[in-house]
Amino acid sequence: MADNLFPVFQMPEIVTPTAAENQKYKQSVHFDFDIGDFVKDGAHKMVAADGREAYLQWCQKIVMTERYDHLAYSADIGTELDDAMREPDTEAVKSAVERTITEALMVNKHTEYVKDFSFTREPDGLRCTFLVKGRNWEEQQLGVTISA
Repeated sequence: MADNLFPVFQMPEIVTPTAAENQKYKQSVHFDFDIGDFVKDGAHKMVAADGREAYLQWCQKIVMTERYDHLAYSADIGTELDDAMREPDTEAVKSAVERTITEALMVNKHTEYVKDFSFTREPDGLRCTFLVKGRNWEEQQLGVTISA
């Protein structure tokens, strides 16, 4: 008969990331926003995006995701561009768009700042461009067209 009623086993060691590992940008799969799908090579395997490209794609996806519309995402993910576009005047719209995009991107610990917003009226809505700076990289200009 066994000495113990309950089995005894060794607990696995939990590996916590070091400070240097927390600083790294993770690779991801390259996404093509024009076709709305992941990029595949000739063998139909998904193409990898390096850490910088993955971060910029994350920024683009976050800006394009409406907050509170997707149950899979927490309230920290996405922007409130629909609400921003309902503001009473043009300056209020611009201010609300700038605020919601900045808040959404600053959730990521790798984002240093978001600035230099510019707006252009287009037939299908409002075009917003801005600069985003990831840690250890130069500024990158991103943009989104917001439907009216």
